[in-house]
Amino acid sequence: MPEHSPSYLHVMLTFMRNSLVRDMSYRSNFWIECFASTIWVLMNLGFYLVIFQFVVSIGYGTGWGKYQYFVFLATTMIINSIVQAFFMPNAEEFSELIRTGRLDFALLKPIDTQFLISLQKVSWSSLATTFVGLILLSFSLWKLTEGEEPLKLTAVMFLLYPFYIACGVAIMYSLMIALAATSVWLGRNQNLYDFWFYITNFSRYPMEIYDGRYGLPLRWFFTFIIPVLIVVNVPARIMARPLAEASLWQGGLALFAVVATAGSFWGSRWLFTRALRSYRSASS
Repeated sequence: MPEHSPSYLHVMLTFMRNSLVRDMSYRSNFWIECFASTIWVLMNLGFYLVIFQFVVSIGYGTGWGKYQYFVFLATTMIINSIVQAFFMPNAEEFSELIRTGRLDFALLKPIDTQFLISLQKVSWSSLATTFVGLILLSFSLWKLTEGEEPLKLTAVMFLLYPFYIACGVAIMYSLMIALAATSVWLGRNQNLYDFWFYITNFSRYPMEIYDGRYGLPLRWFFTFIIPVLIVVNVPARIMARPLAEASLWQGGLALFAVVATAGSFWGSRWLFTRALRSYRSASS
């Protein structure tokens, strides 16, 4: 009888293990990368510590207080580090697979091509930022629960937070893999990766800063057309500014985040599949 093909989870765990073995083959380089990532996020944190010496909150209206914003910053760290660890190395290599003809071998594998292309390498050193983010998140939540108006943490918040973290990662991945798929038509598309960084910069700040004559159109565009603003804003609001205490608009924003995640993933899947149909193998 033919052997059963391994499950996708088993394949993913194999990719992760192989990547860890590869990284540990050059341990000095691995620890230097971890150290550099940690220093970068600490410098970023220091920048906001300086800002909060002169302001009480960031954004219009009630704004984000110091430790509320640190929850937001921690959420940004966690989402970005997951994307950079699992998807960035593979998306960057996609154009090289096309140029060298190695994509032919990926297409011949008895596994979904997008899954294989997206997860075959893991940058373990990038996950150092995740641990820093979790520490900052825990400390900020503790400070919020000890404040003048203590934050009440509930089980629902702890269930929804990782769910919307996953939604944010899925949206970022969808944008990245869609840009990578254009390599089939454009060849080298390094400029498009630069475009990805420019676009995702909008997700690093609370929605409240996008106000006024020019800010509101940007908020609308990057919420409903390219939904990068909901990537961090929704999970951060759940923990630092619970939706149960928020306006109907923010409650609707959480619902829209689920729709946007499904739409982004479907759109990127459609584009990737169409790109593969346009691909001409190196032997043709």
